[in-house]
Amino acid sequence: QVQLVESGGELVQAGNSLRLACAASGLTFSSYAMGWFRRAPGKEREFVAAISRGGVSTNYADSVKGRFTISRANAENMVYLQMNSLKPEDTAVYYCAANYLALKRESREYDYWGQGTQVTVSS
Repeated sequence: QVQLVESGGELVQAGNSLRLACAASGLTFSSYAMGWFRRAPGKEREFVAAISRGGVSTNYADSVKGRFTISRANAENMVYLQMNSLKPEDTAVYYCAANYLALKRESREYDYWGQGTQVTVSS
């Protein structure tokens, strides 16, 4: 079956960087656009970033544009989220998701989800 497993979340100080990783299995990875979403305490899940199947196109939430970078390695079935200049408001559980064929910002468009990894940014 399809599995998406996130890793890399931890407690960091504001201004520091983190790199999240998501390992995918059980699907033809290159046929799926990939996205990162997050859910902060008491808030709805929100879009963070997405990348097209071949990695040519990307899309970011305004709140992370210029600080976060999404990338993928299709040969390794991996997608990454490099997070720089972290802020306390970036604190959330971060989820990796897969959408067949098309890059999307809406969470309801995604077919598969990981369990999430906790990122905590202290001030």
